[in-house]
Amino acid sequence: MARNDDRAVYPVAHIKRLDENVVNRIAAGEIIHRPSNALKEMIENSLDAQATSIQITVKDGGLKLLQIQDNGVGIHKEDLPMVCERFATSKLECYEDLSNIATYGFRGEALASISHVAHVTVTTKTNDSPCAWRAFYSDGKLVPGKPGTSADPKPCAGNQGTQIVVEDLFYNVPTRRKALKSSSDEYNRILDIVHKYAIHNSRVSFTCKKQGANTADIHTPSSAKTLDNIRYVFGATIAKELLEMEHTDSRWDFKLEGLVSNANFSTKKMIFLLFINHRSVDSSNLKRAVEAVYTEYLPRGTHPFVYLSLEIKPENVDVNVHPTKREVHFLNEDKIIQTVCEVLQSRLADANQSRTFYTQTFLPGAPPVSTPGPGSNKSTKAPEHKLVRTDSRTRTLDAFITHLPAPTAIPPNEIYQPEDAEEATRVEESSRKRLKIVDHLNQDTQVSTITTVEERTTTSVDEEEGDVNDVRPDRMSESNLAPHKITHKGRTVEVRLTSVLELRDEVRQSCHKGLTDVFAEHTFVGLVDDVLAIIQHQTKLYLVDYQNLSQELFYQLALQGFSNFGFIQLSQPASIFDLVMIALEAEDTSAWPNDMMSKEEIAEECRKILVERRDMLLEYFSFHVSEAGEILSLPVLLRGYVPNVDKLPLFLLRIGSEVDWDAEKPCFEGFSRELGLLYALEPSIPLEPSSGWNDGDEQGHHHTVPMVIGLADRSKSSQGDSSKQANEAMAAYRWVVQHVVFPALKEHFVAPQAMAGDGTIVQLANLPDLYRVFERC
Repeated sequence: MARNDDRAVYPVAHIKRLDENVVNRIAAGEIIHRPSNALKEMIENSLDAQATSIQITVKDGGLKLLQIQDNGVGIHKEDLPMVCERFATSKLECYEDLSNIATYGFRGEALASISHVAHVTVTTKTNDSPCAWRAFYSDGKLVPGKPGTSADPKPCAGNQGTQIVVEDLFYNVPTRRKALKSSSDEYNRILDIVHKYAIHNSRVSFTCKKQGANTADIHTPSSAKTLDNIRYVFGATIAKELLEMEHTDSRWDFKLEGLVSNANFSTKKMIFLLFINHRSVDSSNLKRAVEAVYTEYLPRGTHPFVYLSLEIKPENVDVNVHPTKREVHFLNEDKIIQTVCEVLQSRLADANQSRTFYTQTFLPGAPPVSTPGPGSNKSTKAPEHKLVRTDSRTRTLDAFITHLPAPTAIPPNEIYQPEDAEEATRVEESSRKRLKIVDHLNQDTQVSTITTVEERTTTSVDEEEGDVNDVRPDRMSESNLAPHKITHKGRTVEVRLTSVLELRDEVRQSCHKGLTDVFAEHTFVGLVDDVLAIIQHQTKLYLVDYQNLSQELFYQLALQGFSNFGFIQLSQPASIFDLVMIALEAEDTSAWPNDMMSKEEIAEECRKILVERRDMLLEYFSFHVSEAGEILSLPVLLRGYVPNVDKLPLFLLRIGSEVDWDAEKPCFEGFSRELGLLYALEPSIPLEPSSGWNDGDEQGHHHTVPMVIGLADRSKSSQGDSSKQANEAMAAYRWVVQHVVFPALKEHFVAPQAMAGDGTIVQLANLPDLYRVFERC
């Protein structure tokens, strides 16, 4: 049939009600566009459930598998039949509740929509449930897990919280599935969603990985702050250039918090993270206004990083604009945007009064950075005089040779004997000045020598690497800095004391990265004397005071080995009272006030303090004190190293008077500092042997040898034996410094900021400078 205008005429179709499954699939398409949309809805459900840990597993970009597990409050068993029904929710009861909605979800459409385009499995457990319950869903209804079984939820094992598994997404919507891009692109969109919610919810731990992967692509700890998560996601370059923003506006009833980049940072594409009432949303108006503010500070074509969190009264926000809840409308939008821009403008203006330019130099004398001129050849090979001459990872053969005397204490009957009265007087005066030991000891008092080193069962520890504030955190991690791991009753003791963890953090925070790198990558050159040594780092030579270095090193080792030390057993118990009396005898008492305690009272007080705290000292520091007030063992801070026990008297006197025993953190810090002083490299008696070093390669230097406190029958040793003993002691001391202490500095040491200018390390020479000198010659 044709009309006069020659157009075809079709019969008028009757209106029919669409099939319910078709309606649900169309509705699902409005909410679930791609896997990342489904994940966003499930993350918000987990956050509504008060979860503090959210773990996400993905396969094929979320199309094959999308699994999320949380530790929230869970779902009651009787509510499981309604979990995937449309408009079934626990967050909304009546329409008026929309004006005060404080949760992410409220429609009851998310899981329902997902179940119409995928196979859904829910496993959940509440706190009061004796077991977990598992249910399977399709098209919004419970379905049997296996053919021929009941569709009712089945009991199973599980942790508190909820696990949702979405499989074969869009299996019944092939057109939508074909429209999606590659699985890698979809996975990147999933990571973007997780990044945003991880940054905003800093108290929630997020983990996201591909199925079968050994490591996670995202893992944020629940203890991290917002800035830490930004650093983890976007890198330290952005994190160090961020400015904090805070503003509360009573006129327009909103609160603003955020982190925005300053004028030192710019990127090719704007990074804009916006949360309104903790919901990730878009606002093109606010984004354009913020970017307009930055046009005054950034070069053309560059953009900032902006993270903003707005809290607006729920009654002023309309979240019921679109099923995805991606768009929101709020009252006084123009005024709020204007206020946000004014706050941002003020913050940038304050920060732009001075600009920061970072340089790489960390020690005086570093050559200036030269830039190639026009027409220069960038591929030109580096000059020979600028090449690194050594590899810090190489080891010399003598590190493996054990013919040298073991670096342990000398028996008391073989202590070095002065050759004449003049030398004996000089040695005695030197010892008194150092508060080591007086020459006269009571015949019934003998401090035992160290004969054996006993260690508890050890377990190997692999070195870990990490990045915290860009300062070698691995050098203060418990698994790396501890000289060795000791087990108590077959297991490693995990330190959870807040005071000890804070002390470790203080070491990390005070780290000087440049100096730490020097010690971590140095090459040992040689000893100058018993205080100074020379090391090389790249093309520079440095003179270092290794006594000061060892003091700080052993302090750090004392903190990291806390509760996990081995024992250095004494062959005979050493009386605390007698040792403190030795230290007091060396003191000049002429300037003491009249009301000062007597030496005996001071010694008894020190003994009493240590005896009362012997259980704590044994458990935390392996410092064993008997009930009778005798020292039975010292801790092993570094394998292969035994401290100079000449310093025990002064050490015991100081820990009795200098350590604050009444407060936990000062107590641990003070005792660890004193351990650092006790274990620091410091030979006992300065010597000037005419023959120089034992191997004869360095002549005429000032040297010292290790000595152990004890009674010496000076008439029993000949001068030849004394000279031999002194040479052996010097060789042993040199071996310990080079092959025990300096490798520990390379592996464990974190250089503090104060060390950069106190003379502990001084640059001696720079290879390019020497090259120019010889070139002129």
